Amino acid sequence: MNLELRDVSRDYIRPGRMVKALDRVSLKIERGQFICLVGPSGCGKTTILHMLAGLDKPTAGMVLANGAQVSGPDPSRVLIFQDAALFPWLNVQGNVEFGLKVKKMPREPREKLVAKLLDMVHLQKFAHSWIHELSGGMKQRVALARALAVDPAVLLLDEPFGALDAITRDLLHEELQGLWLQAAKTVVFVTHNVREAVLLGDRILVMSHSPGRILAEHTVTLPRPRRMDDPDIMPISREVLASMEKRA
Repeated sequence: MNLELRDVSRDYIRPGRMVKALDRVSLKIERGQFICLVGPSGCGKTTILHMLAGLDKPTAGMVLANGAQVSGPDPSRVLIFQDAALFPWLNVQGNVEFGLKVKKMPREPREKLVAKLLDMVHLQKFAHSWIHELSGGMKQRVALARALAVDPAVLLLDEPFGALDAITRDLLHEELQGLWLQAAKTVVFVTHNVREAVLLGDRILVMSHSPGRILAEHTVTLPRPRRMDDPDIMPISREVLASMEKRA
């Protein structure tokens, strides 16, 4: 799915003042790309995700998906938060198959698909575990499997690994790259971590302090899968940081 923001601005009314979160942002995202948005807190990264997901609307400009204006949420565009936001009253299998039940998929193909997805995220042994029994990294794997279950064209990820320890985060970086290569989804990934953006992204969009604007774009052509300790990650990270500091 192709995504586009055309001259998008977003204003919020706060007590006694108007806050401009985004100021005339334009960008095009082609089908199958892995885009990373980086920038300081409050620069509008999450606002862009919410607009792409159909959870928010611009004050001015247009948000498009395959050329049609985004008017609300759609299962073709799935948003995954930093908090996995799973249903605690359902086990792992129940969470992953929730959207399939809503779509009224018959039991046998539903269970086969859930088993396949849990295998993809290495949780096949935990299908009947309860959410409170899982680690943070395992919860995010469940969230990814649940998102993939409805076969979205677009995955929108809002700092999904930000609260995890370094070892778990590195493992999930590898798994997310593998899932992206296998599933051929369009991904928009928000992060504060420049090295994480270089590790994961095809394109890195650097955003300004509020009001959010796109200051610079970096293309990453390193072969995949990438690892955080790859020596080529650091020089590109320095370039991205330099573009952020130059325009701060």
